[in-house]
Amino acid sequence: MAIHRKRFRVEEAIVGEMPSPEMIEEAAPMHNEIMAELRAIRAQMAKGTVPLSGSAAMAAIDASTAHELSEARTMLDTYRAQIEQCEKLKVELDLIHDAIDRTKREIATLHGKSFDGGEMAKVNGELGAVVGGTEQATQQILEAAESIDQAASAMSKVQSADQQKRLADDIQERVISIFEACNFQDLTGQRISKVMTTMKFIEQHINAMMEIWGGVDAIKAHVPAPADTRSEDEKLLNGPKLAGDVGHASQDDIDALFD
Repeated sequence: MAIHRKRFRVEEAIVGEMPSPEMIEEAAPMHNEIMAELRAIRAQMAKGTVPLSGSAAMAAIDASTAHELSEARTMLDTYRAQIEQCEKLKVELDLIHDAIDRTKREIATLHGKSFDGGEMAKVNGELGAVVGGTEQATQQILEAAESIDQAASAMSKVQSADQQKRLADDIQERVISIFEACNFQDLTGQRISKVMTTMKFIEQHINAMMEIWGGVDAIKAHVPAPADTRSEDEKLLNGPKLAGDVGHASQDDIDALFD
């Protein structure tokens, strides 16, 4: 408990105005707090060791700062590497997105103009007309040839000149009929040319899609192994041989069987 003592005028004149005991008592807690903070800072600088001198404390601070700076630089380099990887991944994703978008456009073009559009209907119609025209022309040629054969046989048996002339005229008419029937070849060629144009259109867009995904060599790597699921009879029906086809027997091979 503070003791309040009366001050005399002489003391005030010699010493001057002194702080009252109440002010001293109020300043004491603040002094204690400041000292406590200083002790805490010293303990933190020492890091649990013996209190350091001024130069040692500065050295410890410099070492701690250098360590933290090194860690920060290492973390920054890691972040930079991750950002570079993300940028590379974004480039690859953009390329994939572009390839998919271009492939969609090619498929949409094929779907709209070929597979599900008017072009494919025309192709089916042209091929049907080729089959029908060929069948009709073949039938006409066979009938004309049969009539010619019958007229030639009859001509050898008749003696009258008029009958022979009528048979000869009939043979000439049948020959003209055969020539007319052979005109189907020109119509067939035109129709097949239309079909080939559509097939080339499809081939171009399919090749474009293959180029988008790396070309023919890249596509071949994903082609499954060929599996022949045909029956034994179907394997024998290879159709007419084209130049360069394999698996067909030549006439020399057939003749060799009878030697």
